[in-house]
Amino acid sequence: MPDAILNDISHRRYNPLRGSWLLVSPHRTKRPWQGQQEEASKTTLPDHDLSCYLCPGNARAGGDVNPQYESTFVFVNDYSAVKEEQAEYNPADQDGSLSSRLLRAESVTGKCYVITFSKAHNLTLADLSPSQILPVIDTWTRIYTAHLSPSSPLAQVAGATSLPPHGHSESFAAPNRQYRYMQIFENKGAAMGCSNPHPHGQIWTTTGLPEEPALELEQLKKYRREQGGSNLLEDYAILESTKEERVIFENGNFLTLCPWWAIWPFEVMIVSKQHKRALVDFNDQERLGLAESIAEVTRRYDNLFETHFPYSMGIHQAPLEGSKEEIEASHFHIHFYPPLLRSATVRKFLVG
Repeated sequence: MPDAILNDISHRRYNPLRGSWLLVSPHRTKRPWQGQQEEASKTTLPDHDLSCYLCPGNARAGGDVNPQYESTFVFVNDYSAVKEEQAEYNPADQDGSLSSRLLRAESVTGKCYVITFSKAHNLTLADLSPSQILPVIDTWTRIYTAHLSPSSPLAQVAGATSLPPHGHSESFAAPNRQYRYMQIFENKGAAMGCSNPHPHGQIWTTTGLPEEPALELEQLKKYRREQGGSNLLEDYAILESTKEERVIFENGNFLTLCPWWAIWPFEVMIVSKQHKRALVDFNDQERLGLAESIAEVTRRYDNLFETHFPYSMGIHQAPLEGSKEEIEASHFHIHFYPPLLRSATVRKFLVG
């Protein structure tokens, strides 16, 4: 147990995944709140919405018609954040001027996908059983596999985990170049900027490493070097499983917990208990264990305040292309960042 005094005093906690410190003020939760309050999300949705761009058989905003899919459905985002083809940008030579030093930019290309979790318009991950979430994980794995660099150590095991489709048409073309990283994420709820209530997530592949995974990768590599090959998150999972202070759910393969360095009040992390670099490292049993963990987190979120609990969820794993050190230091985990603070109507604001 940490010193009980930490429950009552301001203190700093170290985040080894980012190499940074954050201020914790537990006594602040007792202050009265007269600020902004959100509407509790309890909207009843139909099984199929004729106006929804993601429901089976409906036309999307760009004009394409969705197939009558039965499980997951993947398509290239009609309004992608990054694109494969765009005008070339060639910055001027670095001549030592203030502009070249301080006003820097570089081109980013990539490919963005949308993945629906279910054909039902009114079923979120919290409403799906582990067996119903499994096709989502299988689809993530197939798309990750399709974008892996042939030179990656992961390519040697990826072939065995390229799973067959689950009764739907998956018609995305191979990328036209090798991308560096794949972000797999879901923003759930209007409070997190979700523009469509149909249960879905996104997948972005980009030429560069996003900031948070890049920071984590540096810390994972550093820990591995300094600790003689040990893995930071594998060690952390052992520690938290032993302490049983912040564990929310545990099965044979995954530990679900509120991390010691959490910023959000109900922040959750799912960590592989064994050293797994990416989705392609999991066997059938481990994929089912991951589905079970996701089902537990999302269901408990909804039950906490009896509302459709908003969050931003993202998978962190090995880059699509990278050095052997980068690939081997990577450790599969999932972050859930939810904005709610004390109830379904009071959210936390990151201000200062």
